[in-house]
Amino acid sequence: MKQISTVGRRKAAIARVFVNDGTGKITINGRDHKEYFSTQQLQYIVEQPFAVLEMEGKYDVKANIGGGGFRGQAEALRLGISRALCEIDIENRPKLKVNGFLTRDSRVVERKKYGQPKARKRFQFSKR
Repeated sequence: MKQISTVGRRKAAIARVFVNDGTGKITINGRDHKEYFSTQQLQYIVEQPFAVLEMEGKYDVKANIGGGGFRGQAEALRLGISRALCEIDIENRPKLKVNGFLTRDSRVVERKKYGQPKARKRFQFSKR
């Protein structure tokens, strides 16, 4: 199998994902994913697509991640891995779709407006 490359995004995080045949090693920015994502919850998010498809240990993942926070980066990586697994075999798509791994969560921070302290907050109104 040739190398599959996809992109996953979430909030301000962008993950460029490369998937090859392998032993299940996930490398993020040159580090192991368990070292990069220190909490169990974030590690679980990254491994979810493989767990749902029962494909643990079949593919190696190499990813370059930037922007956002750790949670956004983990979810961006999950989307990238899910898209790559769909490219490998279209039969994987229904299971991933049902679990919501192929949906791009497009919610981003609303911009701050001029004349206001934040996006929606207003300065205190003074009548006199």
